[in-house]
Amino acid sequence: MTATSSWKPRLVALDVDGTMLDPATRAISAPVRKAVARVAAEAQVVVATGRSMLGVLPVLDELGMSSGDALCSNGAVRVDVATREDVSVETFDPRPVHERLSLLLPGALFAAEQVGAGSLVTEPFAEGELHGPQWRSGVPELLASRVPRFIANWAGHSPAEVWGRLEGVELPGCIYTIDHYEPWVTVVPDGVTKAASLEKLRVELGVGSEDTLAVGDGDNDIRMLDWARHGVAMGQAPATVRLSADEVTGAVTEDGLVTALERWFPLG
Repeated sequence: MTATSSWKPRLVALDVDGTMLDPATRAISAPVRKAVARVAAEAQVVVATGRSMLGVLPVLDELGMSSGDALCSNGAVRVDVATREDVSVETFDPRPVHERLSLLLPGALFAAEQVGAGSLVTEPFAEGELHGPQWRSGVPELLASRVPRFIANWAGHSPAEVWGRLEGVELPGCIYTIDHYEPWVTVVPDGVTKAASLEKLRVELGVGSEDTLAVGDGDNDIRMLDWARHGVAMGQAPATVRLSADEVTGAVTEDGLVTALERWFPLG
């Protein structure tokens, strides 16, 4: 829904990678940090990301956030920003998912998130790809427990190749999204999305559905952009994401998030 000129959102959901943070530099620019701080002074900012809890904590520190909630692992893990602790975790059985993806993406690396600790991996991921410690394990150990997030990394292939292999595929008991920067498949429990978790939080906070804004750039942001009264896609987002939004702003390399937020939260 297109926002009117007099409208100002009360709940602002922001993706991290490709929205606030430039994946090429792995940094959040000073203008973006300032813009988010301005929003946080007037509205409830919710970081909503596919990153694990360990990957979100340094982002919260860099943004100077000290209260509210962060939604990690595409909404499967909710973190209290003040205490830096998880307050809600949803999980699923990774065994049937691994069985299917092993056939569809032969040779893929797999990672099972251990909330607040790190990841069990079949083989080490490259530096910077996973946040926190990695523990190499056999498949039985990797699949022994329910997890909030399960990653398949088809290293050496392109995201387009992953899309080609998984087009029309359904995985049992879960929802998956495909990264458009890396050949990654991120799997979370069935029914868990950024949008679903944001809706729960919106109701808890007593914010009207008409008072929500969301900004993102990835496959995992499509439902979130549709959920918000006003959804903004980053300029470099794939066409499927841009078409899901009410508005397209500049690319992350151009600080497009700043441009989008300044309409409702201008410099004083």
